[in-house]
Amino acid sequence: MKETLNIIKVGGGVVENQMSLDSLLNQFVSMQGRKVLVHGGGRLATSMAASLGIESQMIGGRRITDEKMLEVVTMVYGGLVNKNIVAGLQAKGVKAIGLTGADGDIIRSHKRPLKRVKMDDGTEQMIDFGFVGDVDKVDAKLLSELIEGGSVPVIAPLTHDGEGHILNTNADTIASSVACALAEYYDVTLTFCFEKAGVLRDADDENSVIPSINEELFKKLIDEGIVSGGMIPKLENAFDALHRGVRQVVITQADNIDGSRGTTIKER
Repeated sequence: MKETLNIIKVGGGVVENQMSLDSLLNQFVSMQGRKVLVHGGGRLATSMAASLGIESQMIGGRRITDEKMLEVVTMVYGGLVNKNIVAGLQAKGVKAIGLTGADGDIIRSHKRPLKRVKMDDGTEQMIDFGFVGDVDKVDAKLLSELIEGGSVPVIAPLTHDGEGHILNTNADTIASSVACALAEYYDVTLTFCFEKAGVLRDADDENSVIPSINEELFKKLIDEGIVSGGMIPKLENAFDALHRGVRQVVITQADNIDGSRGTTIKER
């Protein structure tokens, strides 16, 4: 019987606020068993870019990453956010180890080719996302060795192509890819945490949480405009994880990482 592993992905809105981050880290520390933390930091990257006079561009919930923006996200994700989380966990007695995909070659990716994207006006365009990585492989063996050695990996949303290039990679994709790879070794639960109580039917009503979503309902919610923007790739990653061996996927609020409330993702 496989040992349980909890993979927690926390979004940028949580990590940029020290109070909310500290609350999440307290809950994370109290979780029993093996665990991994994957973080974003997009809002902080956007703020940092603006302070440097660099404009941020998002399409379909995904960031366009040119050379200047790549420098910003590398500094923010791999440096400021990652090390702030690692230091916070160390202060709570956790043997955290901060990683990007380039460290130990744990996550290899390729630069995303031109991609057809549906725009807000309903038209489709071919988009160049720039220095953005699509994951090719995860070294689950190395990660499992770190975990079994008592370390808690804290993974930033940066990968590499094996040719010396860092690539910005969606944090939800990182979490899903790591969860799928580690499902060979563990019984994995993947929890996506952000500011909302779950996937909401009404974005302004925290009590409108949709308790469970299958793929049929997912398509319907997109057609109705209830699910849009960054929630679409988040749910796509959730379904991909289920298809590839992850036992359970939950989308919930950052103060509820035990998954007792929120939206459970189901295949059927």
